[in-house]
Amino acid sequence: MNTLPAFSGARISGCWALRADGSGGAEDSLDRLLPTVNTSLSPRKRTTSQCKSEPPLLRTSKRTIYTAGRPPWYNEHGTQSKEAFVIGLCGGSASGKTTVARKIIEALDVPWVVLLSMDSFYKVLTSEQQLQAASNDYNFDHPDAFDFVLLVHTLRKLKQGKSVKIPVYDFTTHGRQKEWKTVYGASVIIFEGIMSFADKELLKLLDMKIFVDTDSDIRLVRRLRRDITERGRDIEGVIKQYNKFVKPAFEQYIEPTMRLADIVVPRGGGNMVAIDLIVQHVHSQLEERELSVRAALASAHQAQPLPQTLSVLESTPQVRGMHTIIRNKDTNRDEFIFYSKRLMRLLIERALSFLPSQVHIVQTPQGEDYEGRIFHGKRITGVSILRAGETMEPALRAVCKDVRIGKILIQTNQDTGEPELHYLRLPKDISEDHVILMDCTVSTGAAAMMAIRVLLDHDVQEEKILLVSLLMAEMGVHSVAYAFPQVKIITTAVDKKVNDLFHIIPGIGNFGDRYFGTDAPTDWSDDDMDEPSC
Repeated sequence: MNTLPAFSGARISGCWALRADGSGGAEDSLDRLLPTVNTSLSPRKRTTSQCKSEPPLLRTSKRTIYTAGRPPWYNEHGTQSKEAFVIGLCGGSASGKTTVARKIIEALDVPWVVLLSMDSFYKVLTSEQQLQAASNDYNFDHPDAFDFVLLVHTLRKLKQGKSVKIPVYDFTTHGRQKEWKTVYGASVIIFEGIMSFADKELLKLLDMKIFVDTDSDIRLVRRLRRDITERGRDIEGVIKQYNKFVKPAFEQYIEPTMRLADIVVPRGGGNMVAIDLIVQHVHSQLEERELSVRAALASAHQAQPLPQTLSVLESTPQVRGMHTIIRNKDTNRDEFIFYSKRLMRLLIERALSFLPSQVHIVQTPQGEDYEGRIFHGKRITGVSILRAGETMEPALRAVCKDVRIGKILIQTNQDTGEPELHYLRLPKDISEDHVILMDCTVSTGAAAMMAIRVLLDHDVQEEKILLVSLLMAEMGVHSVAYAFPQVKIITTAVDKKVNDLFHIIPGIGNFGDRYFGTDAPTDWSDDDMDEPSC
């Protein structure tokens, strides 16, 4: 994936993701969150909940993995109930908007903050305009230089919690690169640019408007340094462009928008008093938007008949016998794994029967026609909810040749009891696929709902999602079916109860710990994944 110079990265709970300046391979385009997280989970190693006293990150020899998760951005109905908080930063060229943005992010100390630059949305230049740009005769500081239609569309989708593609603008060639950057999962969006307040539709998306006011001489010095060292320009060209376009544009289009700002920040990033006031306001807004999803699930939709979207594997003597073995607390790990895998294979085969098919006629070796059926769709993709859901991948690969696999890491916050999104890696163009979402146990349905919401945010159609699980509680079935009535639910068994600790009763224990040979903490729940170490 080509990197986006104007997109400075996501900052996760007090820590910045590195701003990349190179390009990666084709596989990198699968990333949906910044920063990249290593998905390989070591067997036989269980971690516990994150301590508040330590920074929310893990360090390896090659990278830093941020462990602060994104809390629910939807309600128990599965619909988005809170939008990302958008801060608009405006100011003249080289006024220090990005510095102010970074200072705000450092002081905010909240997960999933995205910095989005207006520079990414310059229009594609014609051949004639390319020649003008090469000779410093094209006005990049005029409103007409920006693609406001694409900008508004992108910011609106990002504010709504959707996955978006950001164009990658090359300041050396004055054009967009072929590969765009995919961004998803913002709780706070900081949008900065010289024309941030220049469009009425754009202004409607901004929850807070900040103008960075910096002396014109300082801005000129900064622009000279930046354009010469970072963008390969010569000093004569930079001064010519400044006098001909930058200075007049500031006076005509940018400075008058200062009156639209909620806060004016003199002296840029050095004004910590103004930044502290901004941070206090953002914190108060975020507190008002906090949601409690798991508690709502525990009290909703109960004592109702199981939904028609549920399919339970027939309880044959073989299936019943395998359940007897894996539910037995005295079953050793080898037998637990063996019989779990047998059930998974049956479960996946059952799930595939719900995929659309069409009649297909082939000729047999005897020269006779045979009327059969083939899959009627573009692709099948499997998505596992880490870590337990990952154990179902071999069963899917065994029956679906060349199936694509995605991964989602969801953990329970031990302080709030809410699920949190920590990482996802989804195949490119997943919106066109039928998706088999895999998790081994579902109790309240909180983690499954979050995973489905992620898929919907990436434009996967609800009716193309199949949730498969070895064991579910009635509460989880109702929660998922109520929120997403078009999602097909397939399982091998449904248990009646969930206790106060969200354990399925009679249940199977902590599947991940029994499968991987790790020890569960006393406060685990059947929806829990691995917790970050304390």
